Amino acid sequence: MTHYRARPDNNEVPTVKNVVLIPDSFKGTMSSEEICAIMERSIKVHYPEAAVTAIPVADGGEGSVDAFLKALGGERRTLTVQGPYGEEMESFYAVVKGTTAIIEMAACAGLPLVADRLDPSATTTYGVGQLILDAAKRGATTIIVGLGGSATNDGGCGAAAACGVGFFDASGVHFVPTGSTLKDVARIDTSTLAPELKNVTITTMCDIDNPYWGPTGAAHIFGPQKGADPQMVSFLDESMRSFAQIIERDTGVDVQAIAGSGAAGGMGGGMAAFFSSELQMGIETVLDTVNFDSLLSGCDLVLTGEGKIDSQSLRGKVVIGVARRTKAHNVPTLAIVGDIADDVDEAYELGVSAIFSINRLAIPFKEAKERAALDMEKTVDNLMRLYRRMGW
Repeated sequence: MTHYRARPDNNEVPTVKNVVLIPDSFKGTMSSEEICAIMERSIKVHYPEAAVTAIPVADGGEGSVDAFLKALGGERRTLTVQGPYGEEMESFYAVVKGTTAIIEMAACAGLPLVADRLDPSATTTYGVGQLILDAAKRGATTIIVGLGGSATNDGGCGAAAACGVGFFDASGVHFVPTGSTLKDVARIDTSTLAPELKNVTITTMCDIDNPYWGPTGAAHIFGPQKGADPQMVSFLDESMRSFAQIIERDTGVDVQAIAGSGAAGGMGGGMAAFFSSELQMGIETVLDTVNFDSLLSGCDLVLTGEGKIDSQSLRGKVVIGVARRTKAHNVPTLAIVGDIADDVDEAYELGVSAIFSINRLAIPFKEAKERAALDMEKTVDNLMRLYRRMGW
């Protein structure tokens, strides 16, 4: 049972000293960083002395590096690597907490980088491996790789090859596979993985559970958005199916059995097989990296949120990932969202104190998104007015 403090009398003002903000972005409307700024402004109107800790959240795709830097500070490093088609380009990653590197594969293998040259059979993740290896050579002991927004379907082979893993055809010729040549791989040698990576812990941020191949696998689900027509989708899927057998034979890893192995064109499976990486929900990675549990000591209130809370959210995305932690510390947690589905009552059992929608007018989404920032500000303002009045 939840117990509330009595409402303060007219001479008593409830005190909120410590607030943590950790919302997801509202896709296509507001970034997590923008939402944090809006929330903080509204809180400060009512509690100007409150200490507000903002933790922007990214899902592993574009913007993940900047989100971690915003939350933790650190260093942004740039270097020249191979882009999606093997061309030289300048890319980047972050180092936070001294020895933790944050890499987003979109920084050198992302869809925006190929523009109208969509062809997942030809693109490579080689540059991602170059970022990983550079971080390890420069002292990173923990590397977090964010999957999302990729233009590739090479099963992570490019990244592995850049880090020393060998791929050979039936004639023993060494080559770097892409989607079109996965079927030609006859042998994999992981013993040549760069020694700098042998004692590095690599975690892969992955918020989907699609398998490596099959009707819900990498090629069928994500291939079309990367430019694959039905014929190419079938070719890529069959290639990944046969390649998965080579992976299991030569590495002992059954990628098809790993939830999320189909993420980013099979990069999820490649990270597990070639780098011994754990695939973890993005929010869990974020919470662990920012030492979220320690932030809850002395915390009076947590505000989180996402564009829509529904049954998918209950599987462990941002709001629920946050709520599970705050529940253990008995910290009130408000979810501020765009839309609220009917099937989310379980969220309250998992630690969400209450859910509020920012939609103040009954208007189409196209119109609502234009006023989302204002509606967010007004919603938080109203919540703070209530919070101050009731003294919960």
